[in-house]
Amino acid sequence: MGLTREQFTQASAAETSRLRLARLQQLNYRQLQELLAGDPIQAALWIRSAADCGLAAAQLRLGRMLLAGTGVARDATAALRCFERAATHGDAEALNMVGRCLENGWGTPPDLGRAAQRYAASARGGYDWGEYNFANMLFDGRGVSADRGLAVYWYQRAARQGHGRALNLLGRCLEEGWGCDPDPLAAALCYERSAEAGYFRGQFNYAAVLAQHGQSAAAAAWYLKAADGGDRGIRGAILTALRNVLDPDLRAVRVRVAALLLQPP
Repeated sequence: MGLTREQFTQASAAETSRLRLARLQQLNYRQLQELLAGDPIQAALWIRSAADCGLAAAQLRLGRMLLAGTGVARDATAALRCFERAATHGDAEALNMVGRCLENGWGTPPDLGRAAQRYAASARGGYDWGEYNFANMLFDGRGVSADRGLAVYWYQRAARQGHGRALNLLGRCLEEGWGCDPDPLAAALCYERSAEAGYFRGQFNYAAVLAQHGQSAAAAAWYLKAADGGDRGIRGAILTALRNVLDPDLRAVRVRVAALLLQPP
């Protein structure tokens, strides 16, 4: 008795998957990296097969694709499963993504306590986003007891890797004396590095420092970068900060930013 159409389709799919797995096993590290970094629509089947093979990098890539709906149908629950599978290998980036899902309720009910645990594991693995996210939880006391001193420690760890957001928040801690002794000079250096890393809030804070020290032209340039790369909130903050300025460079920034706010979102 011959195969039914459904059985034939299933057998064909299984054979195609087997051939794909055999091909994956022949790829060297560079070829695998190129595959995982390639166009998600073209590479989706290969990435899924590599994930099924247990390759943590593929599981992480597939999870991100499922979370965003890039190259595959959006499925936050399946994305979380992929991140959890990669996390079992101790992958620090995957542990951070599990934490993100647990914090934000992506594919699962929110659980801040478990999110903090995953961020902590990611941070201990040296992943800068894990260090930054764990520091945020410690700073705010979300899912873990508040400890601003320890938060500063993890912001510092992420900042050493050039993490723009961590540099900005480390600067805020140093400026305000949150969890550490105030150090305005160190704060300004953190803001400068955050600004240079392209983070718009760091650019805003660095611009404010420059303006305080009379460096209006440099401050104006950084305010404009923050306005161009930031959101409506930061543009509103720039207008507030420059409300009563008399310097012509900074007044020109105010006019430019006001015009940006008039544009449709």
